[in-house]
Amino acid sequence: MAVTGPSSKMKRRMMVCMAILCVVGTLGLIVRLFTLQVVDAKQYQRNAAKQQLREADISPKRGTIYDRNMKTLAKSATAWTVVLSPSDIRDKKDKDGKIVRSADELRNTIADGLSEILEVNKDKIIEKSHRNTYYEIIKTRVERPVADEVIAFASENNITCISLEEDNKRYYPYGSLASTVLGFTGSENHGAYGLEAKYDDVLSGTPGRVVSAKNAWGTDMPFKYEKMYDATDGNSIVLTIDESIQHFVEKHLETAVKEHNVQARATAIVIDVKTGEILAMATKNDFDPNSPYTIGDINIAAKLELAKSGDKEAAKALLDKVENVNKRKELEAMINSGEDFYNDLLQQMQYDQWRNKAISDPYEPGSVFKLITAASALEEGAVNPKTFSYTCKGSIQIANKRISCWKTAGHGTQDFTHIMMNSCNPGFITVGQMLGVEKFVKYRQAFGLQDKTSIDLPGEAGNVGLYHEISLMGTKLPNVYLASESFGQTFKVTPIQLITAISAVVNGGNLMQPHLVKQIIDSDGNIIKNIEPTVKRQVISAETSNTVALMAENVVTKGSGKNAYIPGYRVGGKTGTSEKLDKTNEQGAVDKRISSFLGFAPANDPQVACLLMLDEPFMHNPYGSVIAAPVVGAILSETLPYLGVEPQYTDEELAKIDIKVPDVIGKGTMDAQGSLRPIGLNYEVIGEGSTVIKQTPRAMTSVPKGSKVLLYTDTESLSKLATVPNVIGMTAQQANVALTDAGLNIKISGATEGVNTATKQSELAGAQVEPGTVINVQFISKDTSD
Repeated sequence: MAVTGPSSKMKRRMMVCMAILCVVGTLGLIVRLFTLQVVDAKQYQRNAAKQQLREADISPKRGTIYDRNMKTLAKSATAWTVVLSPSDIRDKKDKDGKIVRSADELRNTIADGLSEILEVNKDKIIEKSHRNTYYEIIKTRVERPVADEVIAFASENNITCISLEEDNKRYYPYGSLASTVLGFTGSENHGAYGLEAKYDDVLSGTPGRVVSAKNAWGTDMPFKYEKMYDATDGNSIVLTIDESIQHFVEKHLETAVKEHNVQARATAIVIDVKTGEILAMATKNDFDPNSPYTIGDINIAAKLELAKSGDKEAAKALLDKVENVNKRKELEAMINSGEDFYNDLLQQMQYDQWRNKAISDPYEPGSVFKLITAASALEEGAVNPKTFSYTCKGSIQIANKRISCWKTAGHGTQDFTHIMMNSCNPGFITVGQMLGVEKFVKYRQAFGLQDKTSIDLPGEAGNVGLYHEISLMGTKLPNVYLASESFGQTFKVTPIQLITAISAVVNGGNLMQPHLVKQIIDSDGNIIKNIEPTVKRQVISAETSNTVALMAENVVTKGSGKNAYIPGYRVGGKTGTSEKLDKTNEQGAVDKRISSFLGFAPANDPQVACLLMLDEPFMHNPYGSVIAAPVVGAILSETLPYLGVEPQYTDEELAKIDIKVPDVIGKGTMDAQGSLRPIGLNYEVIGEGSTVIKQTPRAMTSVPKGSKVLLYTDTESLSKLATVPNVIGMTAQQANVALTDAGLNIKISGATEGVNTATKQSELAGAQVEPGTVINVQFISKDTSD
């Protein structure tokens, strides 16, 4: 039977099927292409870019932080980031295909070299070298000498997978100066603390990028395939801080911390009372922002080392440094339970050294607050300073509570000025009761003592819940809550709150906005923004302000603050000593104190104020009048002349003013005497010659009137020396006699009225010096007052 082909009908069906298949296939292809090119286009473009493009960030240069005189306090300088490309680590072969260095050998060489040069863990480098990437950061912020070592190492070992990228590193030229104000930056060059954190958006700038094409082997293609997006450098900030005044403050604050064995750190603020500009702000002990994680206090660091080895007693000894009660209890529980406590303890010690005590630690202000009570009572007319009289018998009964004066024998009858001079607690309790609860609370709020100041720093603590609300106090008199708050106890404020309030008391009555940044400028020095002084409100009248300022001047000239006295300057101030009522010893007794002093000058036209607070001084006499007032006096004695404040000497001060010794070497003895006698200097001729060949004290030395200048006329007499006596503990009169008898001159500083004692002498007892040498002796008043 013959084989026949497909029928025409079958052929048509086959053609239809083929047509349908072609249409369906074409439609499917179209749909697929549409999906690839339209629907999923962006995703595939991104994937292609990842495969074909390599991006690298360009770090912007962080803005500079300047003091008010454009001295650099923080700056960024060029540093380098060391980068490894793990995907470029391959076996190295010779022309015959033989492996001469395996990929694993190269990894070990890289890890050995970089771990030693960069001080990075070797195992971490090995781990990164196995990743399937072209970009792994080994270390950031590498300085030029170390970067050069990396380049030399890569070159010597023919390693091409290590590269360096330019970066920036933050430097603080003055080390620890103002560290708790400036703060520091973290690993990503962003602000981590202080002003660096507060103004991070201003200082940071905008990163740039380099985008380069990669070939099939993953290496960069020629330069024409590269595009750069430049970084925008950060702006700079100009502070109100004055580096010189900051230095004065830190120098004297650090000395006070050491001399008085301060256990819970100390702080000081200097403010322009008329503008609210912070001229200096310091906390001691502090840290070096160039190495912020290193513990700055050597005693704490030593105890931490012992704690690291498991010494629980050393760890517990550090708990007293922790101000946060809950954190202290948490750490104590960890230590007692045997948990691994070291890292938590270290972290807490780091946090505590970074903390700016001036804004973060509320405390009971003590008698410094009496300036607020006095101003409030005078403004409301609750007391008449001309007729006010109060007899202090050593204590006062308020409702069911007897409150003692610091002077248990009492002060006797006093007018309004004298209760301030004597810092009389019952006197101010009486003034508080005369003012009344509602008006007292009104001024407490008006002076900003119930709100944060909103100073331009992160971490400012509030004091909500740390003072008595009027709902708790009630308005009935006599009032125990009002009594204790009237003299600065049983409530808390921060140092920045207090100095801002006292500035309003003495500057004419205006509550100013405290601030630390004066200007924002760009990288070319153009001013972007000026921060002008801001008056929040007027709290008291200029008349009341002037009255309180002059009362406070009497505190320094005649009262409890005389250790802050500076000849030629009208200094006002107020002492303060407060109990830490929330910190008791094992017997439940309150035995911790805070010593403080607030001074301002000139009292007749206040320009600057300084508040100093010593937290837990470890000594038998912790009164602010004895240990805090001299420190503020020392700070202001350098600050006022530096600011150009002219001295205003009284006739009595002029009579004691120092004289610069004239140069009389080469003159005849009679001519020399003629140069010394008219300006109030005594003299003694030593030797048989007729011409002065040497003089002691030397020319231009400052000495008090009546000092003796020794005039040497021959070489035989030059070899004689005098022995310095020990005058520590003597009164000014006794020290003068002892030094004069030894053939030496004395220069007195500090308080010399009342019960005074020499606390320092410029030359050690027993030292051999030239006769006539000026020995500087500092005195403090031992008249105890809070």
